Amino acid sequence: MKQFAVIGIGRFGSSVARTLCALGYQVLAVDKDQERVQEISDCVTHAVQADATDEDALKALGLRNFDAVVVSIGTDIQASIMVTLLCKELGVKFVLAKAQNDLHAKVLYKIGVDKVIFPERDMGMKVAHHLASTNIIDYIELASDYSLVELTAIPEWVGKSLKQIDMRAAYGLNVVAIKRGNDVLVSPKGEDIIKEGDILVVIGRNDHIKRLEEKTQE
Repeated sequence: MKQFAVIGIGRFGSSVARTLCALGYQVLAVDKDQERVQEISDCVTHAVQADATDEDALKALGLRNFDAVVVSIGTDIQASIMVTLLCKELGVKFVLAKAQNDLHAKVLYKIGVDKVIFPERDMGMKVAHHLASTNIIDYIELASDYSLVELTAIPEWVGKSLKQIDMRAAYGLNVVAIKRGNDVLVSPKGEDIIKEGDILVVIGRNDHIKRLEEKTQE
């Protein structure tokens, strides 16, 4: 069974820890605030009060034995950087860290973090895209110029095959999956027919995705 540690049990860290535990994984939650530790203690495998910027305290947690560590320290950027650095020095296999801004993210990558996320920015992007086009269900930025989008099939696509709508020729995008109820068709073929209520999972350049969004608004 995979083991995860979450350092910093604010709103984001608490959500990650609770969700991982609900999925059946072993989760260690760490925070210097005893009240937060007590609040989450019944929802995770272990909850510990500790100052994660203290190298000895971090070593005592045995983090190198975990599959991944999530550093979700809030506004204290210095503490976030210090904890991330210590985790990497202790040999943690995979470290995911929450960043406040691009400069913070750049420093985290410089010290060896495996992945950086921007929870507030990412959620803001999803809300904005959903408001701009009601067909957009989810929007995930994969890189600065590439994203993955989930969108409900528009009426004019229903009953047509992927080859007929030819997303690649029309928008320079690739349909990587089709969600249909509880089923997911991965790597769909050109002859697959789109049905009403289908959700298309599309990947491509952001400027091409913008053109598709404009189409779904028509």
